[in-house]
Amino acid sequence: MEFVIEATDLTKKYGSLVAVDKLDLKVEAGTIHGFLGPNGAGKTTTLKILVGLLKPDGGSVSILGQELGWDNPDARSRIGYMPELPKLPKHLKGRELLDIYGRMYGMSKEAREKQVPKLLDMVGLKERGNDLTGEYSKGMQQRLGMAQALLNEPELVILDEPSLGLDPVGMVEIREIMKEIAKEGVTVFLSSHLLHEVEQVCTNVTIINKGVALASGTLEQISAKIRGPLILEAEVDKLSKTVIGKVKELPFVANVSKDGKKLFVEVKTRDDVRSRVSQAITAGGGIVTSMNLKGGSLEDVFMGLLAKNQKEEAAK
Repeated sequence: MEFVIEATDLTKKYGSLVAVDKLDLKVEAGTIHGFLGPNGAGKTTTLKILVGLLKPDGGSVSILGQELGWDNPDARSRIGYMPELPKLPKHLKGRELLDIYGRMYGMSKEAREKQVPKLLDMVGLKERGNDLTGEYSKGMQQRLGMAQALLNEPELVILDEPSLGLDPVGMVEIREIMKEIAKEGVTVFLSSHLLHEVEQVCTNVTIINKGVALASGTLEQISAKIRGPLILEAEVDKLSKTVIGKVKELPFVANVSKDGKKLFVEVKTRDDVRSRVSQAITAGGGIVTSMNLKGGSLEDVFMGLLAKNQKEEAAK
């Protein structure tokens, strides 16, 4: 297994405040890895260390197989970085700005002329490349920031809250761009406090709070950290004893209860068994009008880990 980011005991302090506290972090190559935590958890500080903008007070970082150090331009040149809410000079056109960034990367004129139009097309700004960035909407600015992060054809892209402040349409657009990047073999490291965004796009996730990693792994592995029961909540017309009896016969069902038209089915598996439960309800003469799974989402896991962390902190 190849890791593009390996951090050990990473620590950063601001006076008495410990922003990153002996953080261990591993990001596997070829993944979209979510870095998830509430505001103030230490995510942005960690990202700034990874791209060489901040020097840690302790620990070590390896990027793409190289010890990062803070005087290693070769390692940093292989990384694309999009900061939180990128600030773009309003007097420049989108195409001009990308060309300037390309010069800063040391790209040849030929390479810039090939890469800039390609990226403008990828992020949906092909027709707006000659407009001033000051005329761009927030979503367009975010997309141009994404193009900038990809300009040097990096092996690793680090994104800090790329969907912050966007409307639902803008969020979907950014999410699709991230998926497109990953298809080309680029590793994406995504910092976010938006649970739904991470769950929609990421294959792996690290959950951080107060500078400490609470859990890290695939989404399935993270979900397994919280062993609370999975509950299927179904709203059923013609809910009867016969319906309940049919559902109880299912081998993976641990318990069944009801409240009015709502049926609560506790299951003993992490497999998606909604269709089988629905079939059992129908076989008993019931009609399913809605069904939701509770206890298995990333939000459930996230809140459970934070609650556990708070209890541990209070017990110290």
